[in-house]
Amino acid sequence: KRQLPQPVKRDERLKEPLRLNSPNLNFFSQVGLLSGICVIVGTVIGSGIFVSPKAVLANVGAVGPCLVIWAACGVLATLGALCFAELGTMITKSGGEYPYLMEAFGPIPAYLFSWASLIVIKPSSFAIICLSFAEYTAAPFYPGCDPPTVVIKCLATAALVTITLVNALSVKWASYVQNFFAAAKMVIVIIIIVSGIVLLAQGNTKNFNNSFDGPPLSVGTISLAFYNGLWAYDGWNQLNYITEELKDPYRNLPLSIVIGIPLVTVCYVLINISYFTVMTSTELLQSPAVAVTYGDRVLYPASWIVPLFVAFSTIGAANGTCFTAGRLAYVAGREGHMLKVLSYISIKRLTPAPAIIFYGAVAIIYIIPGDINTLINYFSFAVWIFYGLTVLGLIVMRFTRKDLERPIRVPLIIPILVMLVSIVLVLAPIITAPELPYLYCVLFIISGLIFYVLFIHFKFSWAQKISKPITMHLQMLMEVVPPEDVPE
Repeated sequence: KRQLPQPVKRDERLKEPLRLNSPNLNFFSQVGLLSGICVIVGTVIGSGIFVSPKAVLANVGAVGPCLVIWAACGVLATLGALCFAELGTMITKSGGEYPYLMEAFGPIPAYLFSWASLIVIKPSSFAIICLSFAEYTAAPFYPGCDPPTVVIKCLATAALVTITLVNALSVKWASYVQNFFAAAKMVIVIIIIVSGIVLLAQGNTKNFNNSFDGPPLSVGTISLAFYNGLWAYDGWNQLNYITEELKDPYRNLPLSIVIGIPLVTVCYVLINISYFTVMTSTELLQSPAVAVTYGDRVLYPASWIVPLFVAFSTIGAANGTCFTAGRLAYVAGREGHMLKVLSYISIKRLTPAPAIIFYGAVAIIYIIPGDINTLINYFSFAVWIFYGLTVLGLIVMRFTRKDLERPIRVPLIIPILVMLVSIVLVLAPIITAPELPYLYCVLFIISGLIFYVLFIHFKFSWAQKISKPITMHLQMLMEVVPPEDVPE
């Protein structure tokens, strides 16, 4: 029989957090170069490329500018990721933008980033991806009509709970799931690209004639087209959230970026070219789901392959998002900017289980109302506020933190360019179509300062008295303990 631990008196066990007598209780470095590339490809190629082409085309109005925008978005994502590669190898902590903002500007901007990301931006995008998965999965079973809302919500919740459990139970499992779905989504990407090339070779090029003839372009329309295209590329910085789990991050982080993002860019441009071989601009704009329309015209009677593999693609993106965002909650909790229990690690699994479960629980709250596409659009522009601020931090630390080792050093013009583009992307929707929700979004981010002042700066004792016993009971329930301190 297994020997049971000796009982501990109640008053003794609530005095200090439970700790594991282990010299190194932290994450295993289990993510290699192939898995790193798969995290980038698997997170970026989600539902975006199968839905977003409509929004990009609607803003620029012609095939030529549309393809240029998709390529330019890929270049911008690569430049941004290279800036993040310098940051990621200079500050080898998980949590993406969070530790970089902390080093460059101090705790307040870092806290506001974690506040906006953990409560709204990332859980809501996780929920949207799961809802997209549910719609594509349910569609074949309801031909000719929309699937019932209840079915979609139940499927989305089931997918979300499954992904959350996999990520909470094992880093290896989550990595295997990521690799499998990245491979599966590349199958549908290759099917669309190869069939498109075959159609081009057969002479289906009439939709590319006079491809730059369209309505006059303005800075506003170009910015909004970029905005929608970059939404499909979102995820280019995901490896920076799991830096501590990368094997040899100085080598594998930049290599994963330089291979992964250009690969995605080439795929996106070729997929759009494939769409235009069988659809005119008008037909593409009228299509409810571009990839499904393409499948119906090109792959019939095997058109069912498209919704199946698009569902694989979305579930892979949701898994990649969960895999990395759980680490942000973990790092913020470790710095004292979120509940301490969020920074704890499972004794048996060595995963940030409390952070991942918290993230999944918040995402389920967003699935319940279901219709949060508008909310995502308004809050996604907040992401580029923090992207710009993080790249500004890189520029600032070139002068204020010259002592830090920089295994990768990008030319200064690259972060300056990325910062200027991010300023345009943030201001463009406000200038071209000013609406109150943008103001609400900014006010929501700033409102995080109230919680910062009350619970972090002043650390009121009554808050500590309430949270401490809750933390201890959650520790015992989930078998989690504080991690060892990570060296600077």
